[in-house]
Amino acid sequence: MPTLLAESAELKDAYTTEGWCRSPFRFGPDAVDLLRRRIDLLCQEDRPEVVHERDGGAVRGIHGCHAYDELCAALVRHPLLLGLAETLVGGPVYVYQFKVNLKQAREGAAWPWHQDFAFWSEEDRMPTDRAVNLAVPLDEVHADNGPLVVLPGTHRLGLFDLPERDGEPDGRADWRSHVSADLAYTVRTDRAEELERRMGRRTILGPAGSVHAFHPSIVHASSNNRSPDRRALLLITYNAVDNAPAQPTRPAFLVGRDTEPVTPVDDPRLGVESG
Repeated sequence: MPTLLAESAELKDAYTTEGWCRSPFRFGPDAVDLLRRRIDLLCQEDRPEVVHERDGGAVRGIHGCHAYDELCAALVRHPLLLGLAETLVGGPVYVYQFKVNLKQAREGAAWPWHQDFAFWSEEDRMPTDRAVNLAVPLDEVHADNGPLVVLPGTHRLGLFDLPERDGEPDGRADWRSHVSADLAYTVRTDRAEELERRMGRRTILGPAGSVHAFHPSIVHASSNNRSPDRRALLLITYNAVDNAPAQPTRPAFLVGRDTEPVTPVDDPRLGVESG
């Protein structure tokens, strides 16, 4: 199995400076195929963790499936994912969120410009942004199937455009607006355009099974899927154990309640390779 030892300092530096990095390892074809087939099965279940597009048709995402599916539970304990998360966060971590964002062929809707930490800070009262998103595409990501776009360095600029309190308890929104195309917390388009002129942009492309890390406060978005190819992106958010929200109120499939440090377990079904 590849290790992160040689690349740890370089990955940490890129993550600290740019707000994202790509791992030197990726999941092999057999592991990707197994995960893809499992996610396809989970998408067919009728449960609140499965979210559909605005018209109620195509599945937009599934959430928290590490809590009820053994393969997803094994994935979050993968030694290389866990090692990468601990390297970037700087200590023991637990699973804050697990989700798969799906952009079905020609149907998958865009995600507007936003910062994940805006949701976690405002809704869950996460103390700081000492967390990391690890993204594993289960399909090849190309320019036309709705790739993730990040604005490098924007994680160092704080949170933008937080809404005024509007009378909702604690200022919190309905959790459904956190998983739909109509997000509760967004970065204004004109501000994102100005940030892009200053900071540049990176489009995260790559083969299925590649592993990318991005910061909770980085400004990011993705476009509609205009292609005949699905884009499924598996995302695990690891949070520092000492950074857990005290009293989260959103559903457990959006905010993990088990804050014990995750321990690594090597599962032979989830093989990795260099690259």
